[in-house]
Amino acid sequence: MINYVMLVSRQGAPREMVPDTAEQDEGQDREGCDAAGARATNTDVQLPRVQRCVIYRRYASLFFITSITPGENELITLEVIHRYVEVLDRYFGNLDLIFNFQKAYAILDELIIAGELQESSKKAVLKIVAQSDAIEEGELA
Repeated sequence: MINYVMLVSRQGAPREMVPDTAEQDEGQDREGCDAAGARATNTDVQLPRVQRCVIYRRYASLFFITSITPGENELITLEVIHRYVEVLDRYFGNLDLIFNFQKAYAILDELIIAGELQESSKKAVLKIVAQSDAIEEGELA
């Protein structure tokens, strides 16, 4: 199960944070950021801990950091991160998430529900988000 997903810039500034629980420890967040920043830029890594495993991957200037429960498959988690990046890239055209970060949250909510991959089809996720955009535009008009 994915405990949280966090996007952090190379400078360590958080761009997006989706905790699993309300009592998410800020120390866990800082630990993931520090570990990602201290590693080589072209590596994927897992950092085993007693109660969770931190997995991250760097795309462009962002680190995508996740925490999973021990015993989960780390490669599948890396694939989920990659799927999220692909959908973000198709929707936005780049990974500039400073603007429209709420859409990035919506895309993640379509991919992952309750810490598990819900929808693996990129086309289905993009279709749902496009429908949501159309509904929002209809309400604003």
